[in-house]
Amino acid sequence: MAMGGCRIALLFCCVSLAARVGTLAAFYAIPLKMFSGHFNSSAALDLSSLSKVEPTADGLSLASDSAGKVNFLDMVDNLEGDSGKGYYIEMFIGTPAQTLNILVDTGSSNFAVAAAPHPYVTHYFDRVLSSTYRSTDTRVAVKYIQGYWEGELGIDRVSIPKGPNGTVSVNIAAILSSDTFFFPGTNWQGILGLAYPVLAQPDSSVEPFFDSLVRQTGIPDVFSLQMCGAGISASESSDPAAGSLIIGGIEPTLYKGSVWYTPIKEEWYYQVEILKLEVGDQNLILDCKEYNRDKAIVDSGTTFLRLPENVFNAVVDGIIQTSLIQFSADFWTGTKLACWLKGQNPLRLFPKLSIYLRALNASQSFRITIFPQLYIQLISEIDDDFECFRFGISSSANGLVIGATVMEGFYVVFDRVRKRVGFAVSTCAESSGVALSEIAGPFAAADVSSNCLGDSVLYEPILWAVSYALMGVCALALLILLLLMAFPCHCRRGDRTGEITDESSLVRNRIK
Repeated sequence: MAMGGCRIALLFCCVSLAARVGTLAAFYAIPLKMFSGHFNSSAALDLSSLSKVEPTADGLSLASDSAGKVNFLDMVDNLEGDSGKGYYIEMFIGTPAQTLNILVDTGSSNFAVAAAPHPYVTHYFDRVLSSTYRSTDTRVAVKYIQGYWEGELGIDRVSIPKGPNGTVSVNIAAILSSDTFFFPGTNWQGILGLAYPVLAQPDSSVEPFFDSLVRQTGIPDVFSLQMCGAGISASESSDPAAGSLIIGGIEPTLYKGSVWYTPIKEEWYYQVEILKLEVGDQNLILDCKEYNRDKAIVDSGTTFLRLPENVFNAVVDGIIQTSLIQFSADFWTGTKLACWLKGQNPLRLFPKLSIYLRALNASQSFRITIFPQLYIQLISEIDDDFECFRFGISSSANGLVIGATVMEGFYVVFDRVRKRVGFAVSTCAESSGVALSEIAGPFAAADVSSNCLGDSVLYEPILWAVSYALMGVCALALLILLLLMAFPCHCRRGDRTGEITDESSLVRNRIK
């Protein structure tokens, strides 16, 4: 019954993800690195059947507000999917309407749909069949850390059956080719980027879907998400987990207690400021800038909680010290599963994880906490005897990402009017009647820096612009060198005509 007085009897084994669980190829994380291009457009508008939501004084619209003309209760459960395969919403595109399921992603800004056959896509948007589709003759390509898609930009009419009434004209990226973007076992055919215009591809002149919706309908610039996959097997194919995308405000029946808000620090991704992390009740005791290295964002399109390498290693060490179970390193890196005999209930051995976010009052913070059921995730039943789990946290080279692992515990409000992200305990974040998340605060933030973001915060698009500018300067310098070598009689004498000096060779070889 015990080892050293503290271990329980259990059977533990590691199973290769690729070898033992075929459906795991469907698990994904939308990467963050993108590359830029060029586009500008304006779209026509149809407001014939649209009704306007009346906002409250703070810019939000509530379903319980009797003055509101849109009932957010109609939007409840308009999402399907889970954290492993993504949460998607049904949308009507074109004239006559073509029905597609579209992945909801707060970590990108393009509205892009499959527009050509693909082995992992059940159906696609046929531009030829839509009388209202208009191509802009502009190529768009989005490259991720792993994979890419490319196609053409166009404009067409779009509506959401379980969303605001009416049809709006929006920019659409028609995906004509891709690699490692669509996955087997998923049931979506496009992506709905809900972040800010600065992330839009080819450039920020491409108005994102939600910006178009707000501009054309007058609804408040607010949306909220409930993702209900907590504690449900990520490989479960029947009765998929539901969720809700509330467009234009918040739905009080989807959360418990109060909504706690943290400021949006930069309007590109939904960038927030994290002050500290705790494993169980133990503070990791890292400089708060470690948590915000590069950026810290809230992204529904990323499966896991992703942590900068130093933070990830500290979290894993903390869990190992607390859980009293020895794991293969492959479990922590995500290449193997941990399997237990049914009924062992190993999750009770793992600690809670807490993230402290800066409150609207900068001298205070609040804490969002997830229980082990959210980050030790049930994947599959190998047979009648074993249950297998994966680690829902991963290391990141692109900043900290609050993905579905954490978001499934909360109702998350993206209040773009007041530049803040809100968290409340989700009504669906429970298992067998037991809550899987909690929120507490406020706490004094005097023990951390007044600025955990670092000395400066630069957008990736700006960094890329600077890079391209430097490349242009280098190319000009190289051109001058080539001209000098091509016409040596104007600058050299005697037997050294045409010679490439050591210095020029070094310059040439360094410019790649």
